[in-house]
Amino acid sequence: MKAIAAPALVEIELPKPSPSGRDLLVKVEAVSVNPVDTKRRPEASDAQPRVLGWDAAGTVEAAGPQATLFKAGDEVYYAGDVTRPGCNSEFHLVDERIVGAKPKKLDFAQAAAMPLTAITAWEAFFDRLKVQPDKSMLIIGGAGGVGSIGIQFAKMARLTVIATASREESAAWAKTMGADHVVDHREPLRPQVEALGMKHVNYIACFNDLDQHWAAIGDLIAPQGAIVAIVGNRNPLPQDAVRAKSAALCWELMFTRARFQTPDMIEQHRLLDRVADWLDAGRLRGTLRETLSPINAANLRAAHARLEAGTMIGKLVLSGWS
Repeated sequence: MKAIAAPALVEIELPKPSPSGRDLLVKVEAVSVNPVDTKRRPEASDAQPRVLGWDAAGTVEAAGPQATLFKAGDEVYYAGDVTRPGCNSEFHLVDERIVGAKPKKLDFAQAAAMPLTAITAWEAFFDRLKVQPDKSMLIIGGAGGVGSIGIQFAKMARLTVIATASREESAAWAKTMGADHVVDHREPLRPQVEALGMKHVNYIACFNDLDQHWAAIGDLIAPQGAIVAIVGNRNPLPQDAVRAKSAALCWELMFTRARFQTPDMIEQHRLLDRVADWLDAGRLRGTLRETLSPINAANLRAAHARLEAGTMIGKLVLSGWS
């Protein structure tokens, strides 16, 4: 089968795998790119190439003997497991407990844009922050993949959403996703938040560089508020402002359940099924912004370059093998 291997992102041939246990063998129709791809790429080497990619949609080719949730011919979407080979290959093995039924009204490319970001945002808000309605949330990085779906989840939870965006185009996208207000994270945030009639916000979701925004986070978080971050800090972060307010700091990594085979691993299957229902019912909007076709090394390299430029809005998907 065809696959695209890091670090150079070149096309290689690999044996077609066979499913065992609760694995599904999925014929991959579309893949999306995420920052985890570019972060993991340097871990590979020419001596030990690695297939990346953790957002896919496709059709079940075969199911392992212990699989009960899906059968051959089912259309699925999922984000996968960072401890296993990624989905940048024609066929891919994935545990069915982290797989959802593809939304019926979305094509494969639209579906592939959703899993990783939807799981990340949902877990961040409801498993980590345990948000309560009628409160305020600041989403740093509102126009990115996680921010785009996060804004929508926050509105479903009846929160007042302030999203950050630094360009006119990204600000318009965040408003389209449902943000009540948009502020510019390249400018001081306090005067912009105060101009909205707020001194503090109850929740802050940092879907961007944590070090860069940490001082503003400590300043703006409400006493006894809660913060969630998805990007690790590079340097020690002063805790005085957050500690003085008894504010909680939570971490979200959507790969945790699969990596540690947690007893509640199947919650990601259930969540993806709910998200599919909400997308089909029009309660959620898809976040696909651009599609490159076909899935090949040149297009994947272009997609990685776009990610590394730091100007992505919504999601970028590769669709169809050549």
